[in-house]
Amino acid sequence: MKYELNELKTKVWDLRKDTLDIIMAGGGGHIGGDMSVIDALSVLYFRQMNVSPETADDPDRDYYVMSKGHSVEAYYAVLCAAGFLNLDEVKAGFSKFGSEYIGHPNNHLKGIEMNTGSLGHGLPVSVGIALAAKMDGRPSRVYTVMGDGELAEGSVWEGFMSGHMYKLDNLCAIIDRNHLQISGNTEDVMAQEVLTDKVKAFGWHVVFVQNGNDVSKLDAAFEEARNTKGQPTCIISNTVKGCGSSVMENKAPWHHKVPTTEEYDQMISDFAERKEAAANE
Repeated sequence: MKYELNELKTKVWDLRKDTLDIIMAGGGGHIGGDMSVIDALSVLYFRQMNVSPETADDPDRDYYVMSKGHSVEAYYAVLCAAGFLNLDEVKAGFSKFGSEYIGHPNNHLKGIEMNTGSLGHGLPVSVGIALAAKMDGRPSRVYTVMGDGELAEGSVWEGFMSGHMYKLDNLCAIIDRNHLQISGNTEDVMAQEVLTDKVKAFGWHVVFVQNGNDVSKLDAAFEEARNTKGQPTCIISNTVKGCGSSVMENKAPWHHKVPTTEEYDQMISDFAERKEAAANE
């Protein structure tokens, strides 16, 4: 299923509501990161990637690895909208005992390539998938989204080194740069700036997106990645944690938190207001 950009600008607000409803139904979830990353996921699945429920086992498909696996609720919402999963089933099962709809990606579910959540693994595995596709002469592109707090893991930088070594221009890493992690601001926990220069020093083409919650800007960044040859691309997506409602935007405690009824109602109202604004752009 593909969307025109003007359609996707409004669709992301419906997907935020679906994500919020999954969290409410399950009684838990990493809501802040969900809301910062859902725009990138939407552009990937509805604009960029060559994958669908019908081609989920095609060896020539594109691959997505959710390295920041704790943002699974947004991932579930997008997979439901793309036809891989059923939203009612996800809401009924999320975080329930014995359910496959657990709090991190589960590759027993259609459309999910890899169990993730132990941070630092997504990029190295994506390097392996991209290298295998190159060796087999397949057209597959490989995408992975990492959290910025995840960059404290050394295996991430090993992945950057090997991605450059093998000139994996079929590989695109996205850093969800929302500047917050569970224990506070990234620059107070493990400073990263100047991040663009660091990634470039590892031999990657870097695209910095100033507004990483703008689907048009993200779509252009993914097109630039697709057209970059001879080296992998890293998109540093400058996002807002909790994007969509003043209740949670840029507030570290919303890394993992369940809204009260009043907070839920305010979030739904905020999403509706922003959807209307997007429709009138």
